Amino acid sequence: MELKNVVLEKRENIGIITMNRPSVLNAINTETLLDLQKVISCVEKDDDIYVLIITGAGKAFVAGADINEMKDMTTIEGRKFSILGNEIFRKLEILEKPVIAAVNGFAIGGGCELSMACDIRISSSKAKFAQSEVALGITPGFGGTQRLARYIGLGKAKELMFTGRFFSAEEALHMGLVNAVYEPEELMDEAIKLAESIAKNAPIAVKLCKEAINRGMQMDMDTAIKYESEIFGECFSTEDQKEGMNAFVEKRNKNFKNK
Repeated sequence: MELKNVVLEKRENIGIITMNRPSVLNAINTETLLDLQKVISCVEKDDDIYVLIITGAGKAFVAGADINEMKDMTTIEGRKFSILGNEIFRKLEILEKPVIAAVNGFAIGGGCELSMACDIRISSSKAKFAQSEVALGITPGFGGTQRLARYIGLGKAKELMFTGRFFSAEEALHMGLVNAVYEPEELMDEAIKLAESIAKNAPIAVKLCKEAINRGMQMDMDTAIKYESEIFGECFSTEDQKEGMNAFVEKRNKNFKNK
């Protein structure tokens, strides 16, 4: 797989994607989006990857979309760029496997949006976040106008997008945008620990939890709990359910096989 701006590595059942344009703070251009699309498809097909981590090379997670590419775009070109980014970030969001954003530095504009397409966000204490597109004469275009309000509430999301101001990892934690904040040298170790704690569980059950949460959030409660019952019942068709419950009864270690 030919990639220029994104790196994929595997550590047992954990995949790690690194956004890799450190000279421009991992700014996202079309080429990077297409690399990310290829990598997500690769992870999707790899049954040995149970959990995915996304981080950035150097001192940024992703410091936004590439302004040098965007500055001369026409209306049609801008719309196509947004559609491409939204399609790829949505592909990440609905990926069956849990995705952890390890936000190691600047997560500005498209970088904040990339983190929000992940299931769980943990952050370096040095990280800075912003949806600052209005300072460039544009709106967020990779899902920011939709996801930020869902995570932190309408009023706060509007404040942050209308002002475009930067905010710290601690403020992101207080708002509920990130789950935890760590010192920079601890971040990846903590991300891997978290991924390992997820990967030790039955992968199909974890996948179905993600599906039930994501789809259920778009439903009314009565419909959502009916859907939950369907998902719950589906678990009983798996070998892992039999293994997990038998191991519990027999007081032995579990051996899940993703089946």
